[in-house]
Amino acid sequence: MNMSVKMVEIWRGDFLESYHTGHAVVCDRNGNIIESWGDPNHIILPRSSSKMLQALPLVESGAADAFGLTSEQLALSCASHQGALIHTGRVREWLSALNIDDNSFRCGAQSPSDKSAKTELILLDQKPCQYHNNCSGKHSGFLTLSRHLGAGPEYIDPAHPVQILAKEAFQSMTETSDLGYAIDGCSAPNFATTVHGLSRAMSKMANSKSSTVRGKAAVRLVDAMVKHPDLVAGEGRACTELMMAMEGKVAVKTGAEGVFIAILPEKGIGISLKITDGTTRAAESAITGLLVKYGALDSKHPIAQKHLNGPIVNWRGVITGGIKLSESFTSI
Repeated sequence: MNMSVKMVEIWRGDFLESYHTGHAVVCDRNGNIIESWGDPNHIILPRSSSKMLQALPLVESGAADAFGLTSEQLALSCASHQGALIHTGRVREWLSALNIDDNSFRCGAQSPSDKSAKTELILLDQKPCQYHNNCSGKHSGFLTLSRHLGAGPEYIDPAHPVQILAKEAFQSMTETSDLGYAIDGCSAPNFATTVHGLSRAMSKMANSKSSTVRGKAAVRLVDAMVKHPDLVAGEGRACTELMMAMEGKVAVKTGAEGVFIAILPEKGIGISLKITDGTTRAAESAITGLLVKYGALDSKHPIAQKHLNGPIVNWRGVITGGIKLSESFTSI
């Protein structure tokens, strides 16, 4: 049963033109629910919001240290990047260090979202490569782990050692049983969980004092994300803008179809949400509201205002309405 609640409203003049419903959970450092909206047990595919969970085996296996990976590369392993030169240049260097090329990827070629990179390809009459794929950093991590394990080239196969380790890490962190999986846009398995399970995992990622191997790996990945927000997404993207606005204190990550997570190490809090209709603008607004509510982001910061009270402007530059949080979601 869909118990989603109204979260984000779209107004045009005095008319409520449309609204977005969803589910959200905030967990404490023990994975217990502090606050929730909708159904905490609603099953979702976290999509790219779970990339830091998929990257845990890369670090905890010793592969990251064995190959001398930098914090930039760890940030890229958690990224959904724009395909800008700052992203693709680093991915290509990573491939070169492994003595492999673009053909080793299994993510598929994708046209870059970055306008300059896309324009350059058009001017040079070149097709996009797999390293332009927004998930190429994650796949570079998969390839590194596969090399470290001495495993075969088909690292996206659910039965491959890389994906077996990724599944174990995911299920351990979310504390959800095998709810199945689907194939993501980058061809890797994406394991299902509940909204509560995803928040629980993010609260574990937020435990900066953990002394376990997995806990230390989580800290390294979160530190890399907040240190290099430009590599996690890119110019103009909500993930990058929000992390920069919070000055390295919080990691956030979007996922396709309206998923968003936040990791708050100073507070030991994990947040996840899912917008029912999969709309990105609503997920960005909702996560911003929760970041403000839990004291991680100043409501008056321009980036907060952009997503909390963003204007809708027509082709003549006239403000015709705006986006705002629903009172049934939060009183921000």
